[in-house]
Amino acid sequence: MARQWVTDELWNEIKPLLPPEKRKPKGGRPRKGARECLVGILFVLRTGCGWNHIPAELAPSGPTCWRRWRDWTAAGIWARLWKIMLRHLGKAGGIDLSRAVVDSASFRAVFGGRIRGRTPRTAPKTAVNAI
Repeated sequence: MARQWVTDELWNEIKPLLPPEKRKPKGGRPRKGARECLVGILFVLRTGCGWNHIPAELAPSGPTCWRRWRDWTAAGIWARLWKIMLRHLGKAGGIDLSRAVVDSASFRAVFGGRIRGRTPRTAPKTAVNAI
């Protein structure tokens, strides 16, 4: 089921971005696969559900996926991963810009508009009946 979310071609490009798996000196249970955790992370991002609501047949547990998301965020891989995924979506015709909106809340208008003066501060005023 993970292959429906992350194709082999896409995985081959993403895998080198991820930090290498650390060996456990004392052994123990092996870590869940990075690909399966990526599927769980993508599921949460796509659906907006909570980490604990990831279907068990789709990916490892929510806390496991969350920890992997936290570690990958700290490693700064999401910007590079974003570019790879945009490239794949573009090749597949999966980007529809007909509904895209860019406004000043998204991008700064460097040369647009005049600069406003400072907003005057309002001082506390006594009420008319507070004499």
